[in-house]
Amino acid sequence: MLPIMVGIMFLLLFLGFPMIIPLIAAPLIMMEIYLPDLSQTILAQQMIRGILPPSLLAVPMFILAADIMTYGETASRLVDFVRDIIGHVRGGMAITTSITCTLFGAVSGSTQATVVAIGGTMRPYLLDDGYDDSFTTALIINSSDIALLIPPSIGMIVYGVVSGTSIGELFIAGIGPGVMIMILFTIYCYFYARYHGIKPREKSDWSQRLSSLKKALLAFGFPVIIIGGIYSGIFSPTEASAVSVLYAFILEFFVYRNVSLPEFRDIALSAGMITAVVFILVGVGNSFSWLISFAEIPQQILPPIIGQDPSQTWVLFIIAVAFFLGCMFVDPIVVIMVLTPIFQPYVDMLGIDPVLVGTVVTLQAAIGSATPPFGCDIFTAIAVFRRPYLEVIRKTPVFIAILLFASAMLIMFPQIALFLRDLAML
Repeated sequence: MLPIMVGIMFLLLFLGFPMIIPLIAAPLIMMEIYLPDLSQTILAQQMIRGILPPSLLAVPMFILAADIMTYGETASRLVDFVRDIIGHVRGGMAITTSITCTLFGAVSGSTQATVVAIGGTMRPYLLDDGYDDSFTTALIINSSDIALLIPPSIGMIVYGVVSGTSIGELFIAGIGPGVMIMILFTIYCYFYARYHGIKPREKSDWSQRLSSLKKALLAFGFPVIIIGGIYSGIFSPTEASAVSVLYAFILEFFVYRNVSLPEFRDIALSAGMITAVVFILVGVGNSFSWLISFAEIPQQILPPIIGQDPSQTWVLFIIAVAFFLGCMFVDPIVVIMVLTPIFQPYVDMLGIDPVLVGTVVTLQAAIGSATPPFGCDIFTAIAVFRRPYLEVIRKTPVFIAILLFASAMLIMFPQIALFLRDLAML
């Protein structure tokens, strides 16, 4: 049943249908063939059930906050600050891109918003410094993936809803792996610039650095509000998302004065359209997952792969491989919705920390966002920078290898994610 269902999905994808159609059509066809006595209205009920959890209210709020900041000045102020601090070292502008994507991820929680906001600002600087177009685009795409780990993370919200894991704990656990990846990218950018003879920029004086810090200071209020507010008990993750929208509104409309009220209509419309797509994917993914579980497909496939007496490390490795392969072809939100319930019994049976599992899963979703053939950030970059597909992906393999190395490190050394979580829970 599963090979035929997957085959139908890929056939429809290659025929040019949007992701939602294969996800709906494949289960319907399989039900008609293998489960004719089962009412197809159950799938509709499962779709509705998938979007009912109150925690999902945080998703449209964080999307709206990200759109307000992308349209405004927050991204450019962060870029100016990091560039003035570190732009003079070897590979400075590439390192600035990686660090700024991490900082903007702590503001937006969206990889695609980071591609647009930071990529649109940094790409001309990188090209002027002598970086070729393929490296520039690959750096922007993969650095933007850090936004899916650094809170607020939409991927972590979805995983938390599906698995019943604390979203607040997931948020703080993503900080360690996100910073680790930023450091790995920084090291690579330094040696890349050194090997290719790219000269550093002129060093900014301290007055310029202080001026940039003052301009960017208020932008750092977002992670303080989200993480500080949640762990001080002032508000829940869902309430934090609403506060982030209010903060973004005040910052861009009244402090920076870069966005007007008439423009807010377009921003809200954009956020609404993205939210609609996300919620449709969540609903469809839930129905897809339900059908796979009802047909007992996981019980047929997983035992021979995982074995009779698996270790926690082996199960985490299998989870990482499954999510990585899935996210190469299907939207990460759908993969999280479909695969998380399949692996949940093994996570519970072995007593694996669900926060660690959620961090590993979210990292694979981040890698999949930038991995050919169907990484969503690849197509965002194609649309924003108007570059051909092959040029965009040509220099992504090195970055993907770094991300896979980070995945292995996270599995072998769980405290990379859990140290800050454990510290916060004392």
